[in-house]
Amino acid sequence: MASRNQNRPPRSPSAKKEGIPLDKRRKIGVAIGRSGFGPDRKPLSSLSARKQDDPTSSDMGSTEGANTIDFTKESVDALLSEKLKMKKFDHKGNLELVSDLNSRLKLCIKWFQKRDAEHLDEEAKLRSALENSQKALADTEAEMEIKDEKLSASIAQLKEENVSLQNRLAKEESEKLDAIDCHKREKEGRISAESLNASLSQELEKAQQEIAAANHRAASLDDMYKRLQEYNLSLQQYNSKLHSELEAARDSLKRVEKEKSTIVENLSTLRGHYNTLQKELTLSRNSQDEAVNQKESLVNEVKCLRGELQQVRDDRDRQVSEVQVLTAEIVKYKESTGKSVAELDQLMTKTKSWEETCSSQREQIRLLEHQLTAANEKLKMANLSSSEIKTEFEEQKKALSELQERLVDKEHQLIEGEKLRKKLHNTILELKGNIRVFCRVRPLLPDDGAVTEAPVISYPTSTEALGRGIDLVQSGQKYAFTFDKVFSHDTSQQAVFVEISQLVQSALDGYKVCIFAYGQTGSGKTYTMMGRPEAQEQKGLIPRSLEQIFQSSQALMAQGWKYKMQASMLEIYNETIRDLLSANKSSGTTDSGVPGKQYTIKHDANGNTHVTDLTIIDVSTIDEISSLLLQAAQSRSVGRTQMNEQSSRSHFVFTLRISGVNEGTEQQVQGVLNLIDLAGSERLSKSLSTGDRLKETQAINKSLSSLADVIFALAKKEDHVPFRNSKLTYLLQPCLGGDSKTLMFVNISPDPTSLGESLCSLRFAARVNACEIGIPRRQLTLKPADSRLSYG
Repeated sequence: MASRNQNRPPRSPSAKKEGIPLDKRRKIGVAIGRSGFGPDRKPLSSLSARKQDDPTSSDMGSTEGANTIDFTKESVDALLSEKLKMKKFDHKGNLELVSDLNSRLKLCIKWFQKRDAEHLDEEAKLRSALENSQKALADTEAEMEIKDEKLSASIAQLKEENVSLQNRLAKEESEKLDAIDCHKREKEGRISAESLNASLSQELEKAQQEIAAANHRAASLDDMYKRLQEYNLSLQQYNSKLHSELEAARDSLKRVEKEKSTIVENLSTLRGHYNTLQKELTLSRNSQDEAVNQKESLVNEVKCLRGELQQVRDDRDRQVSEVQVLTAEIVKYKESTGKSVAELDQLMTKTKSWEETCSSQREQIRLLEHQLTAANEKLKMANLSSSEIKTEFEEQKKALSELQERLVDKEHQLIEGEKLRKKLHNTILELKGNIRVFCRVRPLLPDDGAVTEAPVISYPTSTEALGRGIDLVQSGQKYAFTFDKVFSHDTSQQAVFVEISQLVQSALDGYKVCIFAYGQTGSGKTYTMMGRPEAQEQKGLIPRSLEQIFQSSQALMAQGWKYKMQASMLEIYNETIRDLLSANKSSGTTDSGVPGKQYTIKHDANGNTHVTDLTIIDVSTIDEISSLLLQAAQSRSVGRTQMNEQSSRSHFVFTLRISGVNEGTEQQVQGVLNLIDLAGSERLSKSLSTGDRLKETQAINKSLSSLADVIFALAKKEDHVPFRNSKLTYLLQPCLGGDSKTLMFVNISPDPTSLGESLCSLRFAARVNACEIGIPRRQLTLKPADSRLSYG
């Protein structure tokens, strides 16, 4: 291969000849070999000797051994044609022979791969050197053309000055002849003519001196032009030399390709051992950490080398810019006729020194580039091992993503199946006409005291009763109940509302819907129905249901539906109806709560319930409903008992009447949503109520007993159902014995001291769940052509 001295472009004609620097690539290769990254060639016999001396060495061998062995064609042929002398019963010896042969074959394969990579790198280097040389040659030719043009322009300018001087000389000679003739004709002006002749002779001498200087400058320019032609000739010789080196590189490339073909033929015989070598590949992964550390050190070394290379490039660019500035100054000096040749020589010497500095900087850059190439080779070797780990990690990641997708799919199928089960269950209940019953257990509160015994409430985990069953343990006896849905103590308000959201939606579709909460005092009925409206997460069923009603009505406007909604709120306190939205409240009220108003419950032929003189307010936004709920909560009767700090002492009934009309289909719907928070039942022996609290407790227990009598009569399908025994049952008559969709929440306290009341509540809820009422009907009619609904 040609040395770097031949690849360097020739100096300019003005540059001084220097000694050619030695080739530094061999030094770099030797330094890399000593550092452990370059090949330190050893004969094949040394490997065999080392294997025999050290029987404990691994069959795989180390990467350091693979890098320190050199193979020849004869050694490869001998290795391929080698026949193992196996003994019949010496399995261990035979295994060692086979392992030794496999290790040497592996080393041979690695050597072939390394030689192939070296050939490819050498080819890339030759191509890059050729491209750089051609680029440098083109740049030099372009610079020479520019200089040639400038010199041609200077010569033309000097020739023009010479012609002008000669014309001036001829003119002066003609003037001299005229003066002599004039001297002959005019003797009187001889003195003046002689003086004129003397002045003309002086000017002639000056002109001759200028002509001599111009001729001298033209001779120097001709000399410079000849030197430039010689430099151009040397560049052509350098170009021919580069072409010869290219041909030599192509010949060496052809020889390398022939060697590569022979290596490929030899590799075809070694592919039979690939499967056994693949098993040994797992042992090489132990060196992964070392390779990663080596990679990090190499990356740091590459960063340092790149920083030094960038610094050298910056110095070179700065010096090149200075050379360009000096070249511009040389052009200015050439264009200026008042400068001397001595100054031009000084500038040329400066240019020579800068070019010499640039050449030395180029040598340093080439040296750093070779060091960077060697570091990149090290980095490639480290990346090979890390790429295998990345591939394995990607495969595991892909398998994990597939498993996650399958898990999400199964969960989606489970959710869809649960939704279908709920839908079918709701359909069955609607067809049967049963009252749906949900059970909710509140969490233990600090007021319940420390619980040292086992929990009295548990939830079965069987498939049939999962999410629907609840078990109570009293005195060692277990009582099992099953409802439509059972909510444990940690169920959120949102999760409870999701289960009844479709039932609330039925009110917009034209059904009568009734949801009421039942349970002892302090079991969480008011929290379930109202919650804490000021906190989003703790809102109860009433505010959440109203938000859904208004959101759905807004969405249905796009389908042509328009709704009118009217709200009313009342409470039944001591068998007396109180209007919670009435503006006239005074201390001197009648039993009805407001002077002059009689609140009477009436049912029409369509099963609709009306209370006379009750305040009914048109509502159109959720904010209006929220303010009404706040007003009703402030007006509701509450009191302090032994069972609860602030107990509801009345039955709270919220009614929302919905009238809808579709202008496109001329359909009308009439829906009613009743949301009821019943007062808590409690034993007098436990509540210790007296005075007004005693009267309240007796009235509450009486109305709840009447509700139980109605439920039992409906369960036994008796001819007479005592709805009129209390105002609560008479108000709920369309919901319990009519055609509405009815849902009861039975609330349970987990306090062991309330176990008796909890058991009674669950037994009552089980009877309610077994009651069959009328099948719910949708209130849907066609709008008459001559009638229109009025909306507030």
